[in-house]
Amino acid sequence: MFGIRLRSLVALTAVAATLAFVAIEAADSAPRMNAGSRGSRTYSAPPSTATAPTTARPIERSMTQPGQPGAATAARPTAPAAAPAGGFFNRPGLLGGLAGGLLGAGLIGMLMGNGFMGGLGGLASMFGLLLQVGLFALVAMLAWRWWQRRSQPAAAMAGGPSMRDAAPTEERPRTFGGLGGGFGGAPAPVSDGPVEIKPADFDDFEQLLGEIQTAYGAEDLGALRSRMTPEMLSYFSEELAKNASSGLINKITDVKLLQGDLAEAWSEGDVEYATLAMRFSRIDQTVDRASGRVVEGTAHPQEATELWTFRRTGGGYWVLSAIQQAQ
Repeated sequence: MFGIRLRSLVALTAVAATLAFVAIEAADSAPRMNAGSRGSRTYSAPPSTATAPTTARPIERSMTQPGQPGAATAARPTAPAAAPAGGFFNRPGLLGGLAGGLLGAGLIGMLMGNGFMGGLGGLASMFGLLLQVGLFALVAMLAWRWWQRRSQPAAAMAGGPSMRDAAPTEERPRTFGGLGGGFGGAPAPVSDGPVEIKPADFDDFEQLLGEIQTAYGAEDLGALRSRMTPEMLSYFSEELAKNASSGLINKITDVKLLQGDLAEAWSEGDVEYATLAMRFSRIDQTVDRASGRVVEGTAHPQEATELWTFRRTGGGYWVLSAIQQAQ
């Protein structure tokens, strides 16, 4: 008899625990996403902290693809066209044609038995011979001048100052965003490294946590847009669209940060990242859009632990860049 009662008690306890777990899961209707971008560390797990001692769930949705190449390589320059073979008579243009014609005429004269100059028809006299010699001299002079002009640019470039000889200049100030970053030449090199997070930054993170949760509950896309990256805005907008198509509203109120600590902070060029583990409470209810009836959730605060990554560019304002759930 006692054994039957014990088994019944164990079964009832298991059922109650299951129902309680289901109720807790149903009560937390806010988006529990693992999405966004963390720069070069998107697919690397952030370090564990006292707030989130276990490993965070990996990023499941991101516009940063694993193994995505950086800048596209420049197109390989095509090989220049082969220069014509050397030799004076192989030169194109007027000089080559004139010289070729004189040579052809001389050869014809030799074949006819009139000598090299006999084939020029009407120029067999001494005057004709002198004229031919003068033409040869003129052609040779023109060819020599042409060859000198052709060689001068290469010599000037070879002997002129090079970029290696230029004196070093001061580092050019970097511009952030806009057209200034695209037409001012290559950006100055910057080093990546750790970032110091100050107390004012922690205040910003806590404020963003509450404002983003509240704006999502109010379906305020304008408030969300100014507090997160466009990528994260697309994910939040997708969740809101699902609720709207189902005739529901996910109301989130009374957001309070209970515990939080920094997991890691780093820079990539002009962009700074900070990942924080945060345990917070909120009243999370899903209500019918038409009647206002509570479909899921309770009026009691529910706790959640998530890792939020924030980013800022050029020392500007922090915005939400990624969310990961603590396992």
